[in-house]
Amino acid sequence: MNKACSPLIDLDAAAALIGPLTECVTSAGAAILRFDRAAIRAESKADGSPVTEADLAADLILRNGILRHAPEIPVVSEERLDLAKPPDEGSFFLIDPLDGTKEFVAGRGEFTVNVALVTNGTPLLGIIGAPALGTIWRGLVGRGAERLAAGAADAAPIRTRAFPRAGQPWIVAVSRSHGDAQTETFIDTRPGAIRRKLGSAIKFAGVAEGSVDIYPRLAPTHEWDVAAGHAIVTAAGGKVTDPRGADLQFGGRLNDFIIPAFIAWGDPSVARRMKAP
Repeated sequence: MNKACSPLIDLDAAAALIGPLTECVTSAGAAILRFDRAAIRAESKADGSPVTEADLAADLILRNGILRHAPEIPVVSEERLDLAKPPDEGSFFLIDPLDGTKEFVAGRGEFTVNVALVTNGTPLLGIIGAPALGTIWRGLVGRGAERLAAGAADAAPIRTRAFPRAGQPWIVAVSRSHGDAQTETFIDTRPGAIRRKLGSAIKFAGVAEGSVDIYPRLAPTHEWDVAAGHAIVTAAGGKVTDPRGADLQFGGRLNDFIIPAFIAWGDPSVARRMKAP
């Protein structure tokens, strides 16, 4: 059977898309902020996750923007799974128009707009925008990662940090809204952890910029929750693996886009001695 294949975007072509895609993320974030969160109503999707008008508005902006700048590349969006046809080979976009809908509805600022470019099953480019915080993180694997203020031209390089020495505390990002027993057990059996509660993909940003050492999630989540952060952490010098240290694969589970578990490591060398059983 012949595999479906889309055009392959290389590093140079991906680098040329960073600016236009950042503008798309900024525009989507601005659209989200125009909604009155006190009046907005969240509805439940088939999988039980919430969706609002803000999610759908951001989705439309992202899809139209990507269509303008890379019309030949397929787009998989959390809000348009009925249109999802990721290739087995080549490149496709994976987007989460509003990651952290619970944070958004609750009035907190830790929600994000996530865009990733996946090539041959691995995130190559990632952009995470936090519109309420006025911050964007972005990275291109092999070319580095950076942080910038929304709407600004100048960006500051970011880098993951070395894991603290034995006996020193380490910072672990944990979900503000989606805790799970397996993750808590993983943290508890490795002494010295200081938990930092964060919402949405901002946990990946913390790892990428060196304010967090590790972000484990040992419960199922979706590819669009992970892909942009995966690219940024990797570009910043870190690594994202499954609990046993193996690489993650994106676009291979068309029926559900589930990632069973993952760990984002700021210091890749630590993965060998801290991996989950």
